Amino acid sequence: MDLGVCVASHIRDIDYIVRAETLGYSHAWLADSQMLWSDCYATLALAADRTSRIKLGTGVAVSGTRPASVNASSIATINAIAPGRTFFGVGAGNTARRVMGLPPQRIQAFEYYLQELVPLLKGEEAHMRWADQTIPIRHVMPDKGFVNFDDPIPLYVSGFGPRSLALAGQYGDGAVLALPGNPAAMASLWHMIQTGARAADRSLSTQGDYYTTALTTMVVLDDDEDADSDRVKNECGAMALAAVHYAYDQYRNFGHQPPHALAGIWDEYTRLLDSYPEERRHQRIHAGHNCWVLPEEEKFLTPEVLQASCMIGSKSALIEQLRALEAAGLQQVMILPNFDTRHDVLARVANDIIPNV
Repeated sequence: MDLGVCVASHIRDIDYIVRAETLGYSHAWLADSQMLWSDCYATLALAADRTSRIKLGTGVAVSGTRPASVNASSIATINAIAPGRTFFGVGAGNTARRVMGLPPQRIQAFEYYLQELVPLLKGEEAHMRWADQTIPIRHVMPDKGFVNFDDPIPLYVSGFGPRSLALAGQYGDGAVLALPGNPAAMASLWHMIQTGARAADRSLSTQGDYYTTALTTMVVLDDDEDADSDRVKNECGAMALAAVHYAYDQYRNFGHQPPHALAGIWDEYTRLLDSYPEERRHQRIHAGHNCWVLPEEEKFLTPEVLQASCMIGSKSALIEQLRALEAAGLQQVMILPNFDTRHDVLARVANDIIPNV
């Protein structure tokens, strides 16, 4: 099992990625939400220049805000700085587009995007859809070090449901998942991925080259510490609330009912957000997203909410959980702690967990 770190891209915080490399983390996934954080490619370029071993890439880039040609050229530029350790994660924009008041890219448009992207990441010709035209495009000056397509750039496709995970199986070298709660849930996710793989006549195996990673964060409990202690909330509360934000978006946009773990807070939480003007509510939903918890939202960090999306437990319990997920086919967990406590979490997980998995 690999342990990686997901980073809320911060142009002045490259030391955090350097430290993750020093502590033994395998990957640094730099998040791409243009109205929340620094530009992910500018941050990746600085990180690539200051590291030598850790794998670097987007976690994840957004299909609906940059054309495939732009994303392919951008990550190939990073690959010129960090050859052989660059990867490209991509998703439909569950946060990046919604923070602009837009829905994620629709599944058919996302598939078209992946069809265009796959050859471009190899430096090959692709066919771009533009209005009623199909235009052949490729990077026409890949020489002299402008970009690097010689070293492969693995494509990891983010998915949450059957259709997007089928696309991950059809087009990706791996998949980026929400944290499966147990091995049975991981098996279900694998089934969705393999459905898409079969449609493309691909054969994937949990023990093969297809790479799966899940986003969460992790808190190693002290002896006799409660799972909703102040320290726990300070280390993983932002991740827990980000899952609530996502559930609210699904409810607001599509009428989806929340997960059972949110039942105890749901009515009060929706009343809070519904009190904001509709025309600017999209800005409020994601305030503090995956970095900190707004004071008015702290009351929603119940034990059920915290444990629904975060890995919280004793050292031995977390190691057992990771080993069980690995046996079910999960190859990496990447952690995204609260911003202010990120260095503490990075060190604790590196000390207690990485040597044992």
